[in-house]
Amino acid sequence: MQQQYEWQFFRAGDVDQVVIRTGQDIAHIGELDKKLWVALACPTRGIEFDSATLDLIDESKDGRIRPPELVAACEWAVARVRDPQVLADGGDVLQLASINDATEDGAPLLAEARRVLELAGEPQAKAITLAQVQERLASLQALRFNGDGVVSAATAEGDEALASLIARIQELYGAVDGHDGVPGIDRIKAEAFWVDVQSLQDWFGKAAELGCHLQPRALALAAAEAVNAVQAKVDDFFARTRLVEFDANAKAPLNPTEEGYAALGVQVLSNTSEALAALPLAAVTGERNLPLVHGVNPAWAAALQTLREQAIQPVFGDALMVLIEEQWDQLKTMLAHCQNWLAECPATPLGALSEAEVQALLGSGLQDALTQLLDHDDAEKEHSLQAMALEKLIRLQRDLLPLLNNFVSFSCFYRREGAAFQAGTLFLDGRSCDLTVEVADAAAHSVLAAMAKTYLAYCECRREGQKKIIVAAFTAGDVDFLFVGRNGVFYDRAGNDWDATIIKLIDNPTSIGQAFSSPYKKFVRMIEEQVAKHAAAKNDVVNASLSDNATKLVTAPKDLAPAPAAASAPRKTDVGTVAAIGVALGSLSAVMVGIFGKFIELGPWIPVAILGIVLAISGPSMLIAWLKLRQRSLGPILDASGWAINGRMNINLGLGRSLSQTAKVPTNAKRSYADPYADKHGLRNTLCVLGLVVVTVLLAWRMHWLDAVLPSKVSAQTAVSAAPVAEDTAK
Repeated sequence: MQQQYEWQFFRAGDVDQVVIRTGQDIAHIGELDKKLWVALACPTRGIEFDSATLDLIDESKDGRIRPPELVAACEWAVARVRDPQVLADGGDVLQLASINDATEDGAPLLAEARRVLELAGEPQAKAITLAQVQERLASLQALRFNGDGVVSAATAEGDEALASLIARIQELYGAVDGHDGVPGIDRIKAEAFWVDVQSLQDWFGKAAELGCHLQPRALALAAAEAVNAVQAKVDDFFARTRLVEFDANAKAPLNPTEEGYAALGVQVLSNTSEALAALPLAAVTGERNLPLVHGVNPAWAAALQTLREQAIQPVFGDALMVLIEEQWDQLKTMLAHCQNWLAECPATPLGALSEAEVQALLGSGLQDALTQLLDHDDAEKEHSLQAMALEKLIRLQRDLLPLLNNFVSFSCFYRREGAAFQAGTLFLDGRSCDLTVEVADAAAHSVLAAMAKTYLAYCECRREGQKKIIVAAFTAGDVDFLFVGRNGVFYDRAGNDWDATIIKLIDNPTSIGQAFSSPYKKFVRMIEEQVAKHAAAKNDVVNASLSDNATKLVTAPKDLAPAPAAASAPRKTDVGTVAAIGVALGSLSAVMVGIFGKFIELGPWIPVAILGIVLAISGPSMLIAWLKLRQRSLGPILDASGWAINGRMNINLGLGRSLSQTAKVPTNAKRSYADPYADKHGLRNTLCVLGLVVVTVLLAWRMHWLDAVLPSKVSAQTAVSAAPVAEDTAK
């Protein structure tokens, strides 16, 4: 039994993740159970990774990397190096000694590397760089024959006929982009063109075999269409003549009657009227002669003239004035053969080529010239393929290990080295957010990302006319001053700064401490909103009243003297109202005193009571926050961006604090706490201190802490013992 490879794992995000750091790890990646992979797919765009490398791995060219493609890339690279450790060492400089020339694939790769170095003027070099290979590919693509299997009109170089032919094939059969970006045609397009030309030549040769002697094809097609246009009416005419020939009494019924013409006379007629077209082509006399020019139905005169010019004259050599039935049958028979021939015309993009044009193409020698161009380009194809393979190997040496640590495991993310999905850092509201992901559509992304149980802010970023959208996770600190429209600055991974504006928020707790104060902040905010709303309503009423009074004063008649104000009688005090107010205030004070007395009677349990009150208010919010923080995950955020995350990838409190860092003054900085613009709260602070002192003294008195220093008459113990005596006296 084959021994399994011994993997190492680390724990992060509540998920066991594989450690990938050696060449052997890369060589055995295909043996790792896919259930242990952190990701099962990732996009090739919208992430911080070299898109050219990702395109080389993406064999399906669907814009996504999946495990089979990544495993295939690892196996491809391992098969072309002597020691897979070079793939873990990284770098874009490949040592020639690292290429395994003992294999069928490695030997031509090493030969191409030496050829590139020789062309670069460094035949004795022991290593080759990615830049040298790319420079070679760029120069190869600029050559007339670059090995991409595509030739363009420019490849013909002076042969105008061949250049015109290539342009014609490109237009008819579609273009193929070469490695240099210039559109042209490949061997498949060229062969398809000549196959279609030969099929047309074979089809032209079948015309006589099928009995169609009308040439060219356009003439036969026009004749057939002319016959088809009138065939039903001509057959109808000759059938009527045969019937009259059989019985002369049928002549009158088979021709239009006077009543029929009378009905036509009341209509507005034209040569296109359906009523006229329904009449016979000509008068039915019993003779099997169809006039084609004179005495014909005006609705069919133009069609019969077309029949004469395009069918009768080419077949009989003369534009007959009268067509007999035998000639009509002969015409239909001959054109039936032409119609069969036309039906066998091959469907090609070439259009209506004449036989002369087809023969000219086949005899021009252009087919051999075009084939020679393609053969010459194919001769350079092997060098081009090996150069591209060399570029792929160097790219995989540089990028394969980082890609595995951003796909199979997320060690780059948990080591805070910058994961591929992290777009940059957002600075906003006195903190930095490192967990930022680029998204295409904020509305579509937020539907799934909301399942992450994370506070998310979608920001529109703008820089020098460019625009993109990111989502930032706020995983620490308060969120009281985060709102749509607030601005910040976003720095991408390249260090470029972007203006960022919040366009959408998904609210979730950031910490248990923030959830603790949340009910009190909401309560204060609600009171402020209600007070502001009430004040605004009162202000509107006062303004409306002042406006009405001002209007009355302006519009009152000037000669109308104001009536003298009657002496107002002194207002009498309503004794009942005063008594009711007194009773209400007394009741409220009694209730407050009772509550305070019961609270004081708790004695040493007072701190427990205070803690219970606080928990009753903040407990539910903290419990909900704790439950959501336990479910806070990175997975839905990435899934909404096109990834396929295999694990939950939790964001715990420690990781959250590292991803969102608040502003902190350096420890070695000197600070001055004197703020000349600080608000003055002297009276408020004095009242608060006095209230706190009174409460503290009452609590100490009730707890007998002051009995040793107070007179016996005012001690708490004396007050307690005097209470039963007072009750007995009352009894």
